[in-house]
Amino acid sequence: MKKILVANRGEIAIRVMRTAKKMGIKTVAVFSEADRHAPHVKFADEAVCIGPAPSNQSYLKGETIIEVAKSLQVDGIHPGYGFLSENADFAKLCEANNVIFIGPRSKAIKMMGDKLAAKEAVKDYNIPMVPGVDHAITEPKEAIQIAKDIGFPILIKAAAGGGGKGMRVVEKESEIEDQMKRAISEATSAFGDGSVFVEKYVASPRHIEIQVMADMHGNVIHVFERECSVQRRHQKVVEEAPSAVLTPALRERMGQAAIDVAKACDYIGAGTVEFLLDADHNFYFLEMNTRLQVEHPVSEWIAGIDLVELQIKVARGDVLDIKQTDLKINGHALELRVYAEDPMNDFLPSVGKLEVYQLPEGDNIRVDNGFEEGMDIPIYYDPMLSKLITYGNTRAEAIELMIKAIDNYHVKGVQTTLPFGRFVCEHDAFRSGHFDTHFVKKYYSPQLLEEQHKDEAEIAAQIALKQYLEDQKLLRLPH
Repeated sequence: MKKILVANRGEIAIRVMRTAKKMGIKTVAVFSEADRHAPHVKFADEAVCIGPAPSNQSYLKGETIIEVAKSLQVDGIHPGYGFLSENADFAKLCEANNVIFIGPRSKAIKMMGDKLAAKEAVKDYNIPMVPGVDHAITEPKEAIQIAKDIGFPILIKAAAGGGGKGMRVVEKESEIEDQMKRAISEATSAFGDGSVFVEKYVASPRHIEIQVMADMHGNVIHVFERECSVQRRHQKVVEEAPSAVLTPALRERMGQAAIDVAKACDYIGAGTVEFLLDADHNFYFLEMNTRLQVEHPVSEWIAGIDLVELQIKVARGDVLDIKQTDLKINGHALELRVYAEDPMNDFLPSVGKLEVYQLPEGDNIRVDNGFEEGMDIPIYYDPMLSKLITYGNTRAEAIELMIKAIDNYHVKGVQTTLPFGRFVCEHDAFRSGHFDTHFVKKYYSPQLLEEQHKDEAEIAAQIALKQYLEDQKLLRLPH
């Protein structure tokens, strides 16, 4: 593979290009008119504009991207995450045009993209499932019957869903009809598919995912787990590896289950198998993400590997040169997704100009970044600016370094999730490891963040005053 086109933007485009350059592979960036001066465009060897700002007129135009790839004699396309990364039709289009799709085959994407098809595929492997039904339902009557069988609360879920869309928790029978209509309508508008199914709602779960990597020669390994329980609106904000609660025995069982899921769909490349872990440490298969995950750097750090490099090698047909027994967990890594969102206002996007944008630096700090000072944040895309990752020999070390890195990450012009990240790292529930996916609901409020700011400002003012008085004393001393 001599040349790769990265069908994405921002920090992930640069992240992929870095590894490609390290491997001696040329890179091609594609960009929308809004991203003409973006860092990923400058970073690539070649760059081509593929359309206006809205993603459905640029980054989601698979046929245009294929045309660019063919005209520039590109060998492979890396889709990053989001956009076309889990689009089976795009993977098929690459296959049809003899361009290597750096990801799984279209069949696996399709199978795992439908939660019901995924459940069906892994049935033979005895992988634990959340109690519920494995077919789409349209009638509230059927949902009521299922709820009676498995017990309330239940979760109504979009079969083609993700990112918390088309999901409804229902506590009692009288709410089923209304909530089902809402879930179907939301799923239809978000995914063009209104199929929903019903399963038991696991109260206070932890969200644990296992990184897998598979080659074309039947080898599948897992790269341990990531804890992704700190979420807002069902989307992750803080992730870490390893999890504070997995025992070696449980890790081995979950790792094997993830490998079995990959085998069930003839998987190739990097993928993530997501599980719910209940209060009694029972785990249940949730879904498989058939792409590289946003939080992949924490796995890379504790395992000492480059997942993008492995993706590229596997896509060109190489045999995995790592065996399960070669992998060991070293230390602890933590990631904060730095979004241009206002944690004081329900995490709504905060658009504007990055008047100040200075990144933290130092040993064991990694910033996968997609922006520069002076840039405007486009309203058309996901508002993630960067990912801030820290590493320590212990979890406590990684957390302390994260707080320090947040303090040295200077942003003015927009609100970000940096203060929220600090709030999480300083919270007793997080530090103790005793938390679940309801962390934000249970512990976080804008008022608490405001109080924290006030306390810090007060301490800073007292220190400044003390220093001033001491300086005054020195000035008054006779010389």
